[in-house]
Amino acid sequence: MLLINLLEKSMNRTTVTLPKDLVDELLEVLPAKNKTQAVTLAIQESIKRRKMEYLKTLAGQRRSARTAGN
Repeated sequence: MLLINLLEKSMNRTTVTLPKDLVDELLEVLPAKNKTQAVTLAIQESIKRRKMEYLKTLAGQRRSARTAGN
């Protein structure tokens, strides 16, 4: 699993202040054993989602360019 591989790599210790209710909800909806895993997984999912949205935008631009070229 990507999460496990990430946790085995070097880590930066960072202190952040997060709303307790947000962290509690995150722990409820993600398959994480602790807060660190939950936040790591949430960040990974956010990055993946944004990359997918970007790729979809590029694919749409490519389709538009083909249509305009015909």
